[in-house]
Amino acid sequence: MSAECIEKINSIKDTLYVVGGKWKLPIISALQDGPRRFKELQKALEDITPKILSKELKELELNELVTRTVYATSPVTVEYELTAYSKSLHKVLIELSDWGIKHRKRLKECSKARRAVAQK
Repeated sequence: MSAECIEKINSIKDTLYVVGGKWKLPIISALQDGPRRFKELQKALEDITPKILSKELKELELNELVTRTVYATSPVTVEYELTAYSKSLHKVLIELSDWGIKHRKRLKECSKARRAVAQK
């Protein structure tokens, strides 16, 4: 295997380490419209548990993709926001979304075709 190929594989592994998993990219996507509070994120992501959301936000913060701002209000208000650095993922998110839409459409079409064959 060439050094170039190994470098590409390692860079993909590094990327997946930072943004991989079920929730990190959806969290980043949910924050693209601006800052959100914890409960707003939880509501937008529907099935995520508070424990997992908290863990994922901490990891995104450690990797400098999300900032956490605490406001001295009563009760305390905490907002999460994308960093300027995280905006470098914008094109990737668009491509992933486009691919996902096409893939979902393809699966639906294949499913319809299989049902039509099965009914004959």
